[in-house]
Amino acid sequence: MSFASEPGRDDSNLPPVNIVVPDDARELARDVLAYHREMRARRRRQRLTRLFSPFGRQEFGGHAAILPLIATIVALAMLAGAMLSVITISPASAPTVPATAETSGVPKLQSKPISLPAGTVRVGAPDGRIVQARSLVNSVLALVPENCQCGTGLRNLAVQAIARHLGLYFVASGAAMPQLKSLTARYGDGAAKAVYDTGDVIGAASHAVGLTVLVVGSDATADVSRNLPRDFQPSPAPRPAPASGK
Repeated sequence: MSFASEPGRDDSNLPPVNIVVPDDARELARDVLAYHREMRARRRRQRLTRLFSPFGRQEFGGHAAILPLIATIVALAMLAGAMLSVITISPASAPTVPATAETSGVPKLQSKPISLPAGTVRVGAPDGRIVQARSLVNSVLALVPENCQCGTGLRNLAVQAIARHLGLYFVASGAAMPQLKSLTARYGDGAAKAVYDTGDVIGAASHAVGLTVLVVGSDATADVSRNLPRDFQPSPAPRPAPASGK
């Protein structure tokens, strides 16, 4: 400043500057915070510019390549959310399908035992001895369907019936009766007897489907297993305890 010139101007004829210096530096805190916010925003813009600047080049398709990138990121996020929701589903919430005799291989038992009907059947031959169906107690009745080809299952049943000291009857009615004699001779293991249900009294009472087995107790009530596989395996008979040597 030239002391010779007029007050408030310097020798270069610059306009006067009104600078106020506060007595307390704390009065500048708000301006300092605003300055730092502006600098942080500028740094964020610079980082974003550096991140997406390669996609602005012509070899990457220019600015039009940014939109497919954003769409890809959104699609990946949605896919990850869907996979998380599938993984976190508990097994208890999944739908369950009850097992059936065809899918599980386990004979389908009816909920309540049935009573043997009051009709008559013939034992040994279609014109054989007539007996009451309800007299076939403490026994196993195998109701053989037409063309069942169930020899393996019948033989397994005969082995278990003999081991449990139960009577065994192969029962047939209608079109299944012609094959009953040969099935009894081949697979009855000498213990099975052929029963000709000429009036279909046992089959109708048990609602037989496919190879059907009735386990009859002493009170003429029976548990029914329907639609058994041709080579089904009955539950094994309990083995007698070995004698202890002395």
